[in-house]
Formats: sequence, structure tokens, C-alpha cells
Amino acid sequence: MINILVIEDDISIREIINYNLSSKFSVLIADNAEEGLEICQEKKIDLILLDWMLPGMSGLSFLRTIKKRDLTSSIPVIFITAKHEEEDKLAGFTSGADDYLSKPFSHKELMARVEAVIRRTYPEKFSKTLNYKDISVDLQSHKVFRSKAEIKLSPKEFDLLKHFLISPKQVFSREQLLDKIWGLDSDLEIRTVDVHIRRLRKAINLEGFSELIRTVRSTGYSLD
Repeated sequence: MINILVIEDDISIREIINYNLSSKFSVLIADNAEEGLEICQEKKIDLILLDWMLPGMSGLSFLRTIKKRDLTSSIPVIFITAKHEEEDKLAGFTSGADDYLSKPFSHKELMARVEAVIRRTYPEKFSKTLNYKDISVDLQSHKVFRSKAEIKLSPKEFDLLKHFLISPKQVFSREQLLDKIWGLDSDLEIRTVDVHIRRLRKAINLEGFSELIRTVRSTGYSLD
């Protein structure tokens, strides 16, 4: 289930969004940015609908804050705003916003924009296979192939490879990978990531094939 966090201080708008989205998604509610930050630390959030004008910390400040944190930097954000000036939209996009939803909005526009961002960010939820160069992953059967050779992976190795395939060439820190694959509540050490990366490399680096997982010094790993 996709978890959507709605940060909006107008109770009527919160209720409209919750009513429209709750039939397809799990909706969490915050009426200010500070509460939104707490929820992001406690729950796995897949998408944020964020009001620009909030009491206390503004929506723009909230966005800049989560984009600086490893655990929340990859969460897509749709601004909900009455601001229509180009400079405001540019400020949002340059700070990391993925889309805008202008007030007032219809049910159809809300659903269309939410689903469009989810499809872009989480293609594995709508596709049966993931492919990159000569690697192919069947998401239903959990089978992995390099060209025509089938590769056997453990569940965590499979999850790591899938995560890399969703965003090839993106560099992920060890903390991000630990959070994504093992969860926020995991008490495992960070070196767990390195151990599983080594095993994954050994499994997919068949003789005659190129190295696919790149180590980025002092940062993390990337499929490149």
C-alpha cells in the first residue's frame, strides 16, 4: 500500500483530500510542518502532498529540510498552493518539488497528479519487469537474468538489485539502503549493507560480463 502524507492546515481541504485518496492509498494527516517531520521519521512515506502556506515552518522550508536528510530526500513532493506566480513555482522546483496542485482543484486533477508522480517514482508497482542493460528482473516470479543466464539471489539481494534498477545511475548512501531494504526500525549495523552488496556483486558478475554496481567513495553505491 502506498503511504501518502498530507500536510495541510485547512481542515476542509484535508478532509477532501483524505476522502478522495483513501479508497486507493493509505493517507496520513499533519496540520503543520513540524508534525509532518515527525511522521516522516516514524513512518515509511511514499508521497507528500504539501501546503505552501503553513503556520510556523513554511512548506518551502519543510521541503528544503527533508531534501537534506538521507532518510527523506527521495520522497516525492506535490505542492498544494494558491500561489501561481512563476517565481514561486521555480523556487519550489529548484528545492525539489515534483509537481504543483493549484487551489481550487478537482478530484480528477488530484488523482491524476498523484498517480502520475507515483508511476514515475515507483515504476515497479505498475510494471511486471525491470530492465537495465543486460539485467532483467521479473517482479512476479522474482527471477533474475543476466542476458539469458538465470541468477539466484537471496531475498535481500533481490530487494537491493530491484532498488538499484528503479533508479539506475542514482547514488544511494549506505544509510538510505539500510532504511529502504531493512526498514527504519532496523538495529543492524551499517556494514550489513556492504556485506550484501559484495554478495550481490558476486552473484551478478558472471564471467565475461561487465561490473554494474559502482562504489562511490565516501558516499555509497550506484548501478552504473
